[in-house]
Amino acid sequence: MTNLEYDSNKKNYKFKDADNFKEYCTGGCDNDLDKINAGCLYFFNAFFKNSDLFSKYANNYMNIVEYIMIWLSYMLTLKENNNSSVSHLQHFYTTYINGSDQYKNSIISVEDNSSYKDLLNKKNYFLDIKDISKFYEAFKLLCETYTEFDEKKKDCTKCLGKAIKFAEKYEELNKDPNITNDSSHNKILYTLSTDYNKLKDKCSNSASLPEISINIYAQMSGVTSSSSITNKLFIVLSIFGAIAFFFGISYKVNNKELKKKIIIYMQTLTNNRTLLNILY
Repeated sequence: MTNLEYDSNKKNYKFKDADNFKEYCTGGCDNDLDKINAGCLYFFNAFFKNSDLFSKYANNYMNIVEYIMIWLSYMLTLKENNNSSVSHLQHFYTTYINGSDQYKNSIISVEDNSSYKDLLNKKNYFLDIKDISKFYEAFKLLCETYTEFDEKKKDCTKCLGKAIKFAEKYEELNKDPNITNDSSHNKILYTLSTDYNKLKDKCSNSASLPEISINIYAQMSGVTSSSSITNKLFIVLSIFGAIAFFFGISYKVNNKELKKKIIIYMQTLTNNRTLLNILY
């Protein structure tokens, strides 16, 4: 695992260890967008290339694509692009996703999703959301909440602080008329709130976690989820939180140390060594 970091002083991106990204740097990753693209492809391979983990239920994980898009948009907004009237995300989609064969990789054992591009196309409404990066902080807090949850004891005491911050950020977004009056924004809020409530339901002391408002999209759609999907999404959010936190955040450990910590964490979380294949 490695880091893609943004230097706010030099206003550019850098790899702390480029070895793991070489296969995604077809153009040498000489510019910032190439580096972000390498990070994006790294995520798709981490979550979709290895069919051992997702072959049976990958179609239930379209929210993974939403989370990758939130991260992608956030990373793109850090880079100024004042000379273009096209949004960062639209430009990236046109240049890299539509223009690269790497996003056409087949996804083994995933029905109706023959490539990464197909997965992204099912979330193409993201291209019209100019402020999608606003959701990044809420997403970051949600992942951190999952990571700090004591799965063995079903105890949310340790993750309570992060949960409170997530609830505050979520309510801030949910009360913003510029967000709640838009159906695309509401879909993202619904995904975040659903995954938060799934964690809350797993806590033996769930009453200690703050309640959050019902999202209007959930009220209109009446969407529910099965317990099996709940358990699978818990694993996904935990993986997201465990991975060196989405490159955009400095994680001050070296490659070997981080991999060891993630393996120990996932062994405790799942007691299933087959899931560890995704981390290699």
